[in-house]
Amino acid sequence: MKRFKSPKRTLGDLDAEAAGALITAAADVTLIIDAKGVIRDMAFGSDELARELNGAGQWIGQPWVDTVASDSRSKVESLIDEARNNAETRWRQVNHASARGGDIPVLYSTMQLGRTQRMVAVGRDLRAIATLQQRLVDAQQSMERDYWRLRHAETRYRLLFQMASEAVLIVDSATQKIVEANPAADHLFGEGGRPVVGRMFPQGLDAESTEGIQLVLARVRSSGRADDVRVRLADGRHEILMSAFLFRQEDSSFFLVRLASPERHQAGSGVGEQSKLLELVRSTPDGFVVTGPDGRILSANRAFLDLAQIANEEQAQGESLDRWLGRPGVDLNVMIANLRQHGSLRLFATTLRGEYGYVAEVEISAVSVMDGDQQCCGFMIRNVGPRVSPDGRPGRELPRSVEQLTELVGRVSLKEMVREATDVIERLCIEAALELTGDNRASAAEMLGLSRQSLYVKLRRYGLGDLTPDGAKA
Repeated sequence: MKRFKSPKRTLGDLDAEAAGALITAAADVTLIIDAKGVIRDMAFGSDELARELNGAGQWIGQPWVDTVASDSRSKVESLIDEARNNAETRWRQVNHASARGGDIPVLYSTMQLGRTQRMVAVGRDLRAIATLQQRLVDAQQSMERDYWRLRHAETRYRLLFQMASEAVLIVDSATQKIVEANPAADHLFGEGGRPVVGRMFPQGLDAESTEGIQLVLARVRSSGRADDVRVRLADGRHEILMSAFLFRQEDSSFFLVRLASPERHQAGSGVGEQSKLLELVRSTPDGFVVTGPDGRILSANRAFLDLAQIANEEQAQGESLDRWLGRPGVDLNVMIANLRQHGSLRLFATTLRGEYGYVAEVEISAVSVMDGDQQCCGFMIRNVGPRVSPDGRPGRELPRSVEQLTELVGRVSLKEMVREATDVIERLCIEAALELTGDNRASAAEMLGLSRQSLYVKLRRYGLGDLTPDGAKA
C-alpha cells in the first residue's frame, strides 16, 4: 500500500467529521468495527446501496461475520485479524445478502484506527464489474456455441464434399487456380497420382471444351450462374456435364464447379419417382426389411415394426433379422445362402416372434441386389396366420405344397424335412377328423386310433381349438 509522504503537513489537522466525510465520499461502504468484530457505525456512498443491503441502522450492534454470506465468513475473519496485527491487508471480495434476493459483491480492506482498538472497513461495490464480467462470460459462451456450430456444419459439408460421387472443384475466380478438389475430381483429372489442387482450371479437357468453359465462367462472373455445358475430356472418349456457381468468401470470390456424367444427371430427374416408391414400400401392409449381406437390418417399414412389437425403426437398425425369426440360427442362414446362390427366394414359411411374446406364421420372399459394391437383401414378410373364410368362419391355414417342401432340398437336412412333412400330414388328418365329427373330440380320437389324452396333446401342439387347463373342450 502506497501511503502519503507527509499527511500532517498536506492534510492538516482533520477532525472526525471531516475524516468521516472524506472516507464516505471515497468508499461505497464504510464500517467501524470494535476489537470484537462488532459493527459500531456505518456509512454508505449512496442511498440505493443502503436500501439494497437493508443496512440502514440494522447492522449496528451485530458482528460483521453475521452480515455476510456463509462462504464469506472466513474472509471477514481474515480481514479483522490482519487489522488487529497492524498487517497490510489484502482486498477481499465479500458477499452480502440483498433485500431483493441474491448477493451483492463488495470488495473490502481494513485498517486499525490509530492507537484505538477499533478498525475501519472500506468497501467498493462490485455489482457493475460483476455485471460486466457476466456479460463477458455470456458473450464468450455464445461465441463458443457459434464456433462449435460452425465447426459441426463445416464437418458435415466437408464430409459431403468428400463423399460426393461427382467431381467437385473449388476454383479461385481471379486466378482460376484450383484450391480444393474432392477425391472424385482427383480420380477424374489426376495424372499418375498427382493432386489436382494448385493446378489451373480448366485442365484435362480438349481444346474446344476449354474455350466453352471460359465463356461459361465469364457468364457466371456476371450473373452468378450459367446453363450447364457438355465438355469432353482430353482423351476424347468421355463426355461430362459441367455446371458452375459463384460464391464469395471474405474478400475473394470462388467458382464451385461440378462435373457429372450426363447419364447420372438425367437419372436425377427420377428422384421424385424413387421417393414415391420408397413411401409406398414403407406404407405396404406386409413387412419389408432391408439388410446387409450379414442379415443386419438397415431399414424396416411400419408393418414389420408392428409384427416385431417395437416402437421405432432405430430399435431395429443394426440388429440381426434372426432375432425375430422362429428358428434362430437356421432360418436366416438358409435364406441368405439361397440368395447368394439364386439371387431370390419365394414363400419361405417360418414364424416371427414379437418382443412381447406375439408369434405369427409368416411367409418370406426375398431378393438380393447390389448397391454399388455392397450387397443388400430385401425381405418381404407376409403374415399368413389364421384367416376368415368368405362365410365368416375362421379358415384353415394352407399347408405347404409338395413344391414348397422340395424347395428345401439342399437347405435343410432330410431329417428336418421328414419331420416337417409328418407334422403337416398329422395336422391335416386331425383337422379332417374334427370336421367330420362336428368337433367331437372323443369321436375324432376314436376315428384316428388315438387315446383322448394323446389327441389333446396334439391339439395343444398344433394350436387347434380352445382347451381348458384340464384338457376338456372350452
